[in-house]
Amino acid sequence: MSGETRQPRAPGTEDGARGGMGVPEDARAATTPPGTAIGPMLEPFEVEESVTDFMRATPVSRRWDVESITSWDQADAGRLTDGQRSAVRFVTLIEDHLPGYFAMYHKLFPVNGDVERETYLHNRELYHFTVRWAAEEDTHARALTRYQTASGLTDPETLRAELAVEGQREFTLPYEHAVQYFAYTLVQEKATQIYYQQLRDVVEEPVLAEVLGRLSRDEARHFAFMADTVERYLRKHGDAVVEPVRDVIATFRMPLAGTMRGYWRWALKIADTARYDHTDAYEHLIRVVNRAVDAKSDRMDELTRFISSCRTVAAV
Repeated sequence: MSGETRQPRAPGTEDGARGGMGVPEDARAATTPPGTAIGPMLEPFEVEESVTDFMRATPVSRRWDVESITSWDQADAGRLTDGQRSAVRFVTLIEDHLPGYFAMYHKLFPVNGDVERETYLHNRELYHFTVRWAAEEDTHARALTRYQTASGLTDPETLRAELAVEGQREFTLPYEHAVQYFAYTLVQEKATQIYYQQLRDVVEEPVLAEVLGRLSRDEARHFAFMADTVERYLRKHGDAVVEPVRDVIATFRMPLAGTMRGYWRWALKIADTARYDHTDAYEHLIRVVNRAVDAKSDRMDELTRFISSCRTVAAV
């Protein structure tokens, strides 16, 4: 994503070793267009299974839309503390960057003639999830912006201008391997879910509480898809994906942490309102690793110890 043309093999894979989808990993790396994710990957049918489970978790009867979820005329920012107001503004900026997130995934997993046929088949199955995920995340952005304007927190023109400042900045992550993007999003979605739950618990304004509850439930489903996908990677590819996953934790930052002006100061401020610590999600990643393998290798053991130590250090 940085513009460099780097095509390394997956760590732990020998010359000529086979990556995902029956293609030699070194051959896949050599033919992968710059800026797209490299293997090892899952087989298309494995992605389809994960996508199907995700879709089944949200039948039409459980979906929601901004227009009908609540009585927006009852929204009242006057019932929020200054910290809660700040938190709403902060998470709206994060959610509204959806076009940047979606563009990154579309670039990483293209569905066009730039990739080999088997890679296309993998990416096409994943696209079924990505478009649903994007639609739901865009609904989150719309719900939060509607809350801000309906509650009197801000006016539409001011809010649009504020969102455009961040929205026009490109979103990238410093990874190459497909599994890294799923591991990153696993942590990000779970951390977001936890924060929405924490914020909802301290908010006494019922409209915002309703919105946060719905967002939290959606993020839990998004996490479940990513957890299932990462678990499949660990079961299928074992030690070959340990270092890529470890690198995600070693370098993890929440979305926009590197581009939003004053991000860290703002993040600390909203943490005073409701606990905000992305490392709360690490224990859930450890559970995924533990479920994936019956007898962990030394490298798997080291991975779980490393993830745990990062949580401990961050919590001190």
